[in-house]
Amino acid sequence: MTGKVFIVGAGPGDPKLITLKAVEVIKSSDVVLYDRLVSKKIVAMIPKKAEKMYVGRDVGDDYKHQDATNDLMVKLAKKNKNVVRLKGGDPFIFGRGGEEAEFLRKHKVKYEIIPGITSGIGSAEYSGIPLTHRDYASSVVFVTGHEDAKKKEGIVDWKKLAKAVDTIVIMMGLSRLEIISKKLISGGLDKNTPVAVIQNGTTDEHRMIKGTLSNISKKVHEAKIKPPTIIIVGRVVNLSDKIGWR
Repeated sequence: MTGKVFIVGAGPGDPKLITLKAVEVIKSSDVVLYDRLVSKKIVAMIPKKAEKMYVGRDVGDDYKHQDATNDLMVKLAKKNKNVVRLKGGDPFIFGRGGEEAEFLRKHKVKYEIIPGITSGIGSAEYSGIPLTHRDYASSVVFVTGHEDAKKKEGIVDWKKLAKAVDTIVIMMGLSRLEIISKKLISGGLDKNTPVAVIQNGTTDEHRMIKGTLSNISKKVHEAKIKPPTIIIVGRVVNLSDKIGWR
């Protein structure tokens, strides 16, 4: 007999945005494997009877890399443990949840996926930025600014993306913001296209810097913005002046 693994989204940061179902499985878990972006208040929800194991990592930190985490989930489940794999945001939006589910299926371990509010949506809405709007944006794309290091070259074609959609939400792209901005401009976006960079979205440290493709990199540097951040490109950014509520 084996246990079960729950791949769970913890939401974008505000602990009140975690789902009831996520809280339910956390409370009934034997072990919780949690990432760096899971808030301390959500970690505090883990019952004392459950074992807590940090499996996140910072950029460049090789602690408990993905292969080790995959192996750990299988090992614990085969000891008949109910395991919660707790991730910031949503597990299937740049959260490697799909890879983990594939690994569990390969090793015949039962699993369940519990969605979470992705940080791209949560950060935008807490900033008063509607990613779609009948007057300004009929399309939106979520894209990573930090691709897998194993890839020989990036596969995101920023130049084509520039004119393909109305709103671009970039996750994990702060370190490449200047490069990305230049590529979007060369792809046809106006250099004055509005851009918002949101740090620690939905948390008590929520902070937003706004500018344009031509100056946002400089503004972010001057404001000393640090990860985790969400970058939003498009006319909808200007709506934060009108409907921002925080």
